[in-house]
Amino acid sequence: MATRLTETMTEVVAQRFRLLGEPMRLRILQLLEDGEMPVNEIVENLKSSQPNISKHLQALCQGGLIDRRREGLNIFYSIADPMVFKLCDLVCNSATEQTRARLAEMDATPATGRKVRRSVRS
Repeated sequence: MATRLTETMTEVVAQRFRLLGEPMRLRILQLLEDGEMPVNEIVENLKSSQPNISKHLQALCQGGLIDRRREGLNIFYSIADPMVFKLCDLVCNSATEQTRARLAEMDATPATGRKVRRSVRS
């Protein structure tokens, strides 16, 4: 790691990763990447129950990843920390590279045990 984490920062980072460890929360963040959205549209887009979505929205708000605002009877949600998308990109890029390396390794060793040279497309 580039930065040595204090005990407090270690807990903050762990909390952020726990928030992002739930697939439904990642789906919510992905929906909100295009802009603010009312809760009923989030529920409709994700085809989940209102209580389930509300639970995840609450966690994301408390974790500082999204904001909410009330307009009349509607509550609108938006991204509060766009850095979360850079983190997701880093994880996706790393996973892609690891998968490519594993595929290249599998391509290089056929069932006969002999090494074969093949190119791996990017």
